[in-house]
Amino acid sequence: MITIGRLADYAGVSVKTIRHYHERGLLPEPGRDPSGYRRYTAQDAIDLIKIRTLAEAGVPLARVKELLDTSPEALTAAIAEIDRALQERIAQLGRTREHLAQLRGGDRLFVSPEVAAYLDELRDLGVSERQIHLERDGWILMHTASREDASLWIAEKRELMTDPEFRALYLDHDAAYDWSPDDPRLPALADRTRKWFAGHRLGSETRPVRNPAIARLAQRSQPGASSPAWERLARLVEG
Repeated sequence: MITIGRLADYAGVSVKTIRHYHERGLLPEPGRDPSGYRRYTAQDAIDLIKIRTLAEAGVPLARVKELLDTSPEALTAAIAEIDRALQERIAQLGRTREHLAQLRGGDRLFVSPEVAAYLDELRDLGVSERQIHLERDGWILMHTASREDASLWIAEKRELMTDPEFRALYLDHDAAYDWSPDDPRLPALADRTRKWFAGHRLGSETRPVRNPAIARLAQRSQPGASSPAWERLARLVEG
């Protein structure tokens, strides 16, 4: 006969765990001896080790008592069933980790790989995060308007960014967001912009948009999509 402390040491669990198993009805709680101590037998130790082994294997405590009382064949079948459930759970956790990895990837969760690569290229050029967020949100909406068109437009946009003159214009437009609308640099920037577009014909200008309402929303309704300097610059470009 042994005390609860000795039983816990022998089975490699805590006294608290044994009491929890008593509460769950997994391990019978023995009566007290004349000294007021609970005394456990070798069978209690064997049963406790079985309970601990099943619990450590991932068997829910709600099923442990059932498995302790079943036949070896039924125990094997139940363990196989629990193993299948664990494998499904592991697969689900793997999918959850993949989703978390996508979330850590930032832009790549919301846009196509081509657009995500383009946004990374903008960051490498030193484009402001404000402008990158505008671009990203615009591409999300344009993708909603038409995946096919968005795919063609992003290919064209990435090609344009390889043109040093267009790239310089893009960076200057980005910087101009924070300029005063009276900034003397705006007319010169507008003139450069007009000249560049006069000499280049873009495929996106002649391609019809499949969902014009979404396209207009992408262009005009994003928070921060304009500033007083940008509004004046647009008027100057239009002449």
